[in-house]
Amino acid sequence: MHQNKSVTEFILLGLAQDPMKQKIVFIIFSIFYTGTVVGNLLIIVTIKFSRSLGSPMYFFLFYLSLSDTCFSTSTAPRLLADALSAKKVISYNECLTQVFTLHLFGAMEIFVLVLMAADRYVAICKPLRYPVIMRRQVCIILIVVAWIGSCVHSIAQIILALKLPFCGPNLIDHYCCDLQPLLKLACMDTYVINLQLVTNSGVICTSSFFLLMMSYIVILHSLRNHSAEGRKKALSTLTSHITVVILFFGPCIFIYTRPPTTFPVDKMVAVFYTIGTPFLNPLIYTLRNAEVKNAMKKLWRIKIASESK
Repeated sequence: MHQNKSVTEFILLGLAQDPMKQKIVFIIFSIFYTGTVVGNLLIIVTIKFSRSLGSPMYFFLFYLSLSDTCFSTSTAPRLLADALSAKKVISYNECLTQVFTLHLFGAMEIFVLVLMAADRYVAICKPLRYPVIMRRQVCIILIVVAWIGSCVHSIAQIILALKLPFCGPNLIDHYCCDLQPLLKLACMDTYVINLQLVTNSGVICTSSFFLLMMSYIVILHSLRNHSAEGRKKALSTLTSHITVVILFFGPCIFIYTRPPTTFPVDKMVAVFYTIGTPFLNPLIYTLRNAEVKNAMKKLWRIKIASESK
């Protein structure tokens, strides 16, 4: 490892340098982050305490909401703190920790979305075998495998980051630490490392996206044989899934599958999938899902009833 100790900290330029714009950034993203945490925690609590939401679909949705909360927390608090501080300094170790958490929970989100698609595929295309294939033990094993896969992916990112020597400029033109901005500051030819990055993150994003899209095409094709009522319910769930997948994977593929060049829109694209998508997920899954809404209302009524006694 040739980590050069001459650079022990970095300065994040953030989304804006102008003090007035920084205040606007703080207000807007405070709302987004609060909404993300509240919305996702509401889903987590509802699924945890509602007996009606015991199916595998909600088991996976629980972990999607957990991933969303942690994924957003890996970048948003730092972005908010920096928007109010004059010097946006982040230490080398903090920077690497942020790279690790960002990729750990980002990969977990990808794997959970794949598992949710697999669950819908089995439910719609193999309904009679669904209770056997997607039984509780299988779901737990799949989630454990997803966590292990996410850890392996994050450790691979950290190994790539540790190979980078830093000896000169320490200004990161971003609001968070990620490998692309760090590659620009490294005192070495980063072509091979960027290739490894694309092979790692890029392949996970792209292959997962195509796998998901293919599964949705197969599911939609098989819906022709279902009753009108069954088709309507399945389409409602699928629309939510497809919307979330496109919103998350579009920016992800844009950032991780290209040569080491930066574009002015990079930061806004990154904001969209690190803060925007985790904020939208609870809205998409609750507003379009009658079962989740009913379970929330039921829990709320039980809480009010217990408090009024």
